[in-house]
Amino acid sequence: MKSLTKREEEVMNIFWANGPLFVKEMLQFFDEPKPHFNTVSTIVRGLEEKGFVAHKSYGPTYCYHAAITKEEYGTRSLRNVVGRYFKNSYLNAVSSLVEEEQISLDELRELIEKVQNK
Repeated sequence: MKSLTKREEEVMNIFWANGPLFVKEMLQFFDEPKPHFNTVSTIVRGLEEKGFVAHKSYGPTYCYHAAITKEEYGTRSLRNVVGRYFKNSYLNAVSSLVEEEQISLDELRELIEKVQNK
């Protein structure tokens, strides 16, 4: 699956937080200066082409909704990062986190315990 640009991820976060929306409704969720309607519409259509968004027709207008959950996107993104930067090794990724002190040994032990108890 393709990755999202910063703006596309911002739009997806709006869908994930608010559910199905018409493009016009989405504008209220953007900070000032708000993007133009056509800009948001173009981003949403691009997200639909990438498979992140789907729509339901209401006459000549569409109500869009997320086609994947935020969790699914997070999992796919993590796979991409691990593949790209850690040679497809989750062990290398976790080792890097431990070495950089981003995860403590106690947290690592807790993670191992969770996996063993599944």
